[in-house]
Amino acid sequence: MKWLAVLSMLLLGNAQAEEVGFRYNGTQLQANLEKSDNWPAGPVVLLTHGTLAHNRMEIMSTLQELFAENGISSLAINLSLGLNGRTSAMYDCATPHVHRHEDAVKEISAWVEWLKFEDVKNIVLLGHSRGGNQTARYAANAPDKAVSRVILLAPQTWSEKYAARDYEKRYGKPLQPILDKALALVRAGKGKEMLEHVDFIYCKDTSVSAEAFVSYYRPDPDMDTPRLLASIRLPVLLFVGSEDKVVSDLEEKLAALPEKPKNLEIVVMDGADHFFRDLYAEEVVEKALEFMGK
Repeated sequence: MKWLAVLSMLLLGNAQAEEVGFRYNGTQLQANLEKSDNWPAGPVVLLTHGTLAHNRMEIMSTLQELFAENGISSLAINLSLGLNGRTSAMYDCATPHVHRHEDAVKEISAWVEWLKFEDVKNIVLLGHSRGGNQTARYAANAPDKAVSRVILLAPQTWSEKYAARDYEKRYGKPLQPILDKALALVRAGKGKEMLEHVDFIYCKDTSVSAEAFVSYYRPDPDMDTPRLLASIRLPVLLFVGSEDKVVSDLEEKLAALPEKPKNLEIVVMDGADHFFRDLYAEEVVEKALEFMGK
């Protein structure tokens, strides 16, 4: 990879906030780096945001600030979502969608390599919501040896039945005919062909490539994060919000696991919603510090 220079820097107390970036497979990736006194020795926390979101959304910014206050460096990555140099803003639904769910796993891997290039030897992964699933996917598949721990905040759950029901409830039309059309295009080698006036994730009446639609909606058990936990060999700290209305069945699915992995610690926060705001964020960081041995 060709690493590019830091774009900007400002001082925040004892921490340094830097916008950093590099080109990966022809796409400019961006992230916010908060350097504390432990840089680069670590642990350094690599944060991945949720669906169509960005690295400066409230939960990401709050966690970085709290980690910095406690002397922990962190890197909040901005998933490209198929865009070059994507800025820190929610994905504009008017922009055609060519990103795939699994692209994030490759970008997490690329940022791990970037941190190693910066001489970081102890990396803790943290993912929220869909970013939690993407983080778990990376961790379940031979992660780099520099990665020491995994923290998952309200990670995505999934079932084929729920996905179909949710799509029809949200958009008033069945998912399967659109998925069948997209699958047919992918099988014919036309995965990059655009589907117009399609409802996709949180975006109504947008355009999306066939392969992108298939990536997010095809039957894929690995979309269900609890299923991945047994494949992660690293220590895992998983947070559940009792009032989470977005990933509402996470606690139930964790309880239904055939066997709880010995490397898994589950924290259920009574009263917390999907975004662990205010005092819940402080508690998340407090538990994370204990988990990291700090």
